[in-house]
Amino acid sequence: MQIKEIQEEIIDEFSMFDDWMQRYEYMIELGKSLPLIEDTYKTDDNIIKGCQSKVWVHAELKDDKLVFTADSDAIITKGIIAILIRAFSNQKPKDIIEADTDFIDKIGLKEHLSPTRANGLVSMIKQLKLYAVAYQTQIK
Repeated sequence: MQIKEIQEEIIDEFSMFDDWMQRYEYMIELGKSLPLIEDTYKTDDNIIKGCQSKVWVHAELKDDKLVFTADSDAIITKGIIAILIRAFSNQKPKDIIEADTDFIDKIGLKEHLSPTRANGLVSMIKQLKLYAVAYQTQIK
């Protein structure tokens, strides 16, 4: 599936909920299904700077596609990174770099987060794209 298709799927899923409490519950569920990062990668090098909570992200190149794993010590933050990983994991670095992130606005996520969590969200997106830039150089 292409990034855009996954993003549309996420938008559709969030539109099924009437209010933000239901969306938060859904994000928590998504966080529970997150492909967990191995403990060996829970290092300071893998912590996303700019997040209020601790968020670890690890990226690996497999068959010219980036595979992300992550974890967080906060349940909502775990849900946020789960959404981003769902959209960007198993994609080519070039596609991640060029991907639009307006689906975040379409589901209304940024406006329903505290300012510090919204900053963390921006930091998470930035970090995933930085990984993509770094790995893009390794592809022939």
